[in-house]
Amino acid sequence: MAEDFSKFREYIKGKKAAVLGIGVSNIPLIRFLIKLGAHVTAFDKRKMEELDPKVSEFKESAEFILGDDYLNGLTGFDIIFRTPGMRPDVPELLKAGEEGAVITSEIQEFIRYCRGHVIGVTGSDGKSTTTTIIHELLKASEYNSWIGGNIGIPLFDKVEEIKEEDFAVVELSSFQLMDMEVSPETAVATNLSPNHLDIHKDMEEYIISKKNIFLHQDSEGLLVTNAANDITAEFKKEAPGKVLEFTSSGRSDAYIADGAIFLGDTKIIPTDEMKIIGIHNAENMMAAFLAVKEYVKPETMAEVASSFGGVKYRCQFIRELNGAKFYNNSIASSPTRTLATLKAFGAHKGRVNIILGGYDKNLDYDEMSEQGSDYFNNIILYGAAAPKIEESLKKYLGENAALKILHKDNFDDAVRTLINNSRPGDISILSPACASFDQFKNFEERGDRFDELINSAAD
Repeated sequence: MAEDFSKFREYIKGKKAAVLGIGVSNIPLIRFLIKLGAHVTAFDKRKMEELDPKVSEFKESAEFILGDDYLNGLTGFDIIFRTPGMRPDVPELLKAGEEGAVITSEIQEFIRYCRGHVIGVTGSDGKSTTTTIIHELLKASEYNSWIGGNIGIPLFDKVEEIKEEDFAVVELSSFQLMDMEVSPETAVATNLSPNHLDIHKDMEEYIISKKNIFLHQDSEGLLVTNAANDITAEFKKEAPGKVLEFTSSGRSDAYIADGAIFLGDTKIIPTDEMKIIGIHNAENMMAAFLAVKEYVKPETMAEVASSFGGVKYRCQFIRELNGAKFYNNSIASSPTRTLATLKAFGAHKGRVNIILGGYDKNLDYDEMSEQGSDYFNNIILYGAAAPKIEESLKKYLGENAALKILHKDNFDDAVRTLINNSRPGDISILSPACASFDQFKNFEERGDRFDELINSAAD
């Protein structure tokens, strides 16, 4: 049950509020806090000229602490809004908490005060796709649905616009969940596998962070989880409320049998009639169905599944070039995600050309290399993680490694090499299995550059 937002209005007026990070999600937050009467100080490592030009609208109404030592000024505040990119245990934040500051985040306060039905989605892979499918299912059923969190728009400044009968579907990363003290009414865990181990201390901390999506529910809450994933299957033991499970192997609340998705005994859609391909996307679809089964009819589920074409940068078809089909899967910043994509192209074993590499998140590539070895044709490696990936690939490709692996110094050359080595009937994909941060700001920028190079290539 959401708390009354008037409590926050009364609390925040006149308070000293710190906002850490002046990025996409926090600019509307700063604007909103000023509107509510808070004395806002905005913190960022960047200089003023490097910030979004939108900050100019509150230059006169907020304080700014910028530069490399920006956290040195984090003292004397009543409330501090942490950016998801900052660990909650940095010394300056811990000290501020000891001094009495409330440490929170934009998305936590949204979940706390949103009057509508909040559906949260997390997982190592499939978060954005599942979040978007849920949003589309609700819209197709004529509900007013908002989408935000790690995708969509920041939602906290919209909290008073959202009615009790509305839905808010939010994608939640492990970084957003690390210190979360509230949980959404409905929580979805798509799967869990090693990821972000460059930021998290270890896999245990990563899993504990993810659990916060459901641990603070009450007995009326719903957890939707993946019974085929060893880690998420254990979540049901700790869930305070109801649990529904999906699986791509065996039978559960949602499952695949005879080539179709079922909810209980109700057949929803044959998987080959789905517009997005692959077992991993069938799992995403089942997770979405279970999250809204009380609100969406089976026939609407089938309509959405047959028309939903996927989310940008997520195995998105770009074009056919000289007889080869090119796909943008820049979102694949982990080897498990890349492997799931390879398996989606099961009919093209030995015909998949792929770009791998980028920033190494301290992940293990052996499972991808072993199970993906049947799919690879040409492998173009680039970036900081290239040597580690090559070492893994050579274990499973053997003498074929020298024939299949091509090294390039930068991303643009890797894409041009992908184009030049693609033949009619091939599948050619960007699915790097790594983060983008060695050469790009984010996976979107990496994906946009891929699209630009593919679309500008001559037939």
